[in-house]
Amino acid sequence: MENKWFLPLILSLFMAVLSLAAAAKPVLLPPIFILGDSTADIGTNNFLPGSKARADFPHNGIDFPNSPRPTGRFSNGLNSADFLAQHFGYKRSPRPFLSLSATSLQKKKFRGINFASGGSGVLDITGQTLLTRNVPFGASFNNQKNVIPLTEQIRQFSSVKNNLMAKMGAAATEKFLSKSLIFISSGSNDLFGYYHSNSSIPKEEFLSSLVLAYENHLKTLYTLGARKFGIISVAPIGCCPSQRIFNATGGCLEELNDHAIAFHLKLDALLCKLSTEHEGFKYSLGNSYEMTINVIQNPLPFNFTQVEAACCGAGKLGGESFCTPDANLCSNRDQYLFWDLFHPTQAASKLAAVTLYYGGPQFVSPINFAQLPEA
Repeated sequence: MENKWFLPLILSLFMAVLSLAAAAKPVLLPPIFILGDSTADIGTNNFLPGSKARADFPHNGIDFPNSPRPTGRFSNGLNSADFLAQHFGYKRSPRPFLSLSATSLQKKKFRGINFASGGSGVLDITGQTLLTRNVPFGASFNNQKNVIPLTEQIRQFSSVKNNLMAKMGAAATEKFLSKSLIFISSGSNDLFGYYHSNSSIPKEEFLSSLVLAYENHLKTLYTLGARKFGIISVAPIGCCPSQRIFNATGGCLEELNDHAIAFHLKLDALLCKLSTEHEGFKYSLGNSYEMTINVIQNPLPFNFTQVEAACCGAGKLGGESFCTPDANLCSNRDQYLFWDLFHPTQAASKLAAVTLYYGGPQFVSPINFAQLPEA
């Protein structure tokens, strides 16, 4: 009986300490570049007329600070990219690349860009066609651009480097990029696509190819001058409302969760290898699986009362449709872990960012995101 209450007490104390620490603003404002998928997208896909992976409509953004409105974030308000940026001293995430003009990069106080695109993945093919409501983003190209794949996000980063070199010169640009923080949140959509496609490719072979693609992306960024990487691995995506509805009991799809665990282990090994092979390569790997499963298994200390259903959606667990103006909407949004059938609420994203920034080695290693600027 004592053990039943010991863990919640420790977790409550832990969160109280993190909240106090979060109130202290950092002195430094390192440049921030954000790449990845819908967990970090702040409106990139708004600029893709043919994209179906968009959230620029209600009820999305209903709790956006100061001016409730749909911004393109897959959230009721801010997302993890915003909260991470806040921890480093910014108001929220830097602007989407596609929203910037050529003159924006010439500003004296240029401090970063968000390239993340909802529905994208580590693989170029991921996200190019929206398949069904339960398999978010599919696996075949069409004539219209549905998402900005990670390869293209890195090309955009390269164009930013060229603009900076024209403005500051090669040496100053190299120094600027070496001090910049590169945050990447990608991989979930690749795993969704593989799992639901019933591919004949063995799991181990697919995961190895996925990590090889990730390695190539990181090497390209390193070649372009990036040195400090904040990597966010895949959460227990089998516990999303959209995936629970495939389980007769309403429980998580454990096979899909196993894919996420295996991907994290391979990513951990990759980053360790790259840090030994490339001078100045520094990283912090956030274990989204461990962070999220702790909340799902023991939600009350984190002030969540609903960790299975979506706040905005329809059907069983709100997991049978996306969040639209006609969807059912919960009123106690801060108590829900999931905003829609795939994505976390603003409250959940805030908790994730706090844990990435201040968390111990169980959640983020070998250092946390707060330690990354000085690594």
